[in-house]
Amino acid sequence: MSLILDHVTYEYGSDTELAVKALDNIELVIDDNEFLGLIGHTGSGKSTLVQHLNGLLKPTSGHIYFNGRDIHENDFDRRALRGEVGLVFQYPEHQLFELTVFKDVCFGPKNMGMKPEQCEVAAYEALEAVGLDEELYDQSPLDLSGGQKRRVAIAGVLAMHPKVLVLDEPTAGLDPKGRDEILDLVKELKKNLGMTIVLVSHSMDDVAEYADKIVVMDRGKIIYHDTPKNVFAHAKELEAMGLGVPQVTSVMKSLADAGIDVPQDITTVDEAADVLAALCK
Repeated sequence: MSLILDHVTYEYGSDTELAVKALDNIELVIDDNEFLGLIGHTGSGKSTLVQHLNGLLKPTSGHIYFNGRDIHENDFDRRALRGEVGLVFQYPEHQLFELTVFKDVCFGPKNMGMKPEQCEVAAYEALEAVGLDEELYDQSPLDLSGGQKRRVAIAGVLAMHPKVLVLDEPTAGLDPKGRDEILDLVKELKKNLGMTIVLVSHSMDDVAEYADKIVVMDRGKIIYHDTPKNVFAHAKELEAMGLGVPQVTSVMKSLADAGIDVPQDITTVDEAADVLAALCK
């Protein structure tokens, strides 16, 4: 079920004199059960890229393959694809519109053609998976907290049983506790459901903590595609792109510069804690 982008280029206004190239010859393979972090400064092409993954946008040139087939072939079922590759937009709670939480989560499966009883089962399973209290199911989604609304929005996508879950800045606007809860939830979904996760984020700390691999984008191109340790080894290059490294990586570098014998490729707090604990002993 891997997703393959084969020399994908996309231009906004391609038929005008003001054409802007948002994606430039992108080559990318997203493997099954992978947790991929996608980072880059504003305007680097991240959101444009993920909107290609389920056919919301069509490449100006190049091809996108899902399960071995070009998703823009004439007989390809892109409606079914959007059930398989679920996209959660930034601030997805702005898209909540039904009278109750439960009805809102049922909307996606219903739109996919599921029978009413199937929709209800899918909604219950999805709401349970995101950890929302059952007492909230009959409430208006507009009455929930920001973190709860975000869970409902994710549940609405999960109810369609996607194989790939794409999240565009899923923690935007949340406080640190809400951010951690959403990212821990996504990690558990990957573990328990065997899903492929694509996480768009501005947080170097978040992608270092959760992603198996990271894609760095700049001006519509993929600059790096590697493990967090290898990507964040390019600190100067990332800073030149308006990015950076995880805070803990900066701390460990400062300690090394001060003459303390610590590795400088640390990218998570847990790694740093283990190193510092060993030094104290």
